[in-house]
Amino acid sequence: MSCKIDYAAPADLLRDRVILVTGAGDGIGRAAALAFAAHGATVILLGRTIDKLERVYDEIEATGGPQPAIFPLNFEGATLKDYHDMTETLDKEFGRLDGILHNAGMLGRITPFEQYNPELWSQVMQVNINGPIWMTQALLPLLKASDDASLIFTSSSVGRRGRAYWGAYAVSKFATEGFMEVLAEELEHLGTIRVNTLNPGATRTKMRATAYPGEDADTLRTPEEIMPTYLWLMGPDSRGHNGERFDAQPPR
Repeated sequence: MSCKIDYAAPADLLRDRVILVTGAGDGIGRAAALAFAAHGATVILLGRTIDKLERVYDEIEATGGPQPAIFPLNFEGATLKDYHDMTETLDKEFGRLDGILHNAGMLGRITPFEQYNPELWSQVMQVNINGPIWMTQALLPLLKASDDASLIFTSSSVGRRGRAYWGAYAVSKFATEGFMEVLAEELEHLGTIRVNTLNPGATRTKMRATAYPGEDADTLRTPEEIMPTYLWLMGPDSRGHNGERFDAQPPR
């Protein structure tokens, strides 16, 4: 569960790589998309709000990064056909994927399980684990077409040790950890795809503010400040690390 907070990424770390970022419209996803592009990657921006994705697109273009792509998708309503159509489109456009950052997520409610709404529970599981799983299955041929692919699933401290009232969010993150281990072991023989989880930790995001409304956001690291670990894990310096759990910042 080490972190690479001091990792100094070479400027061309991700040159010529094609990387998909989910939840790329704001927060950590936006910061990751900008960081990956700044280090040479062609970034596919996936999210449900086109306006936000277009703003990130414009930011990447303005800073001279490789031309990104926008792929609008909402995990809540996405079907298996949507994922396979997406694979077909990306295959025609790029021919491969060198990385996926599964960052999109939904908090649900911080509430006793006894009072948890079953419909909301299903919604959280769909966005946080079911959608990413089936999207990954559809995209596996594109990851296999890469010589060096990194698949990063976003985890949480509440997905490594359960915490009261965190309900579906915690359970979805436990499932994320388990799925990572299953997939990492299944793909290990290829030697070209590594699968790991990354816990961002306490970061200044809208989701964090919703979960901890009384917290002073100024005491938290910004998404930009936790990018070293994201860059290390997405780039070639993390080769040989597969089926592992990482933290983007030291424990508070």
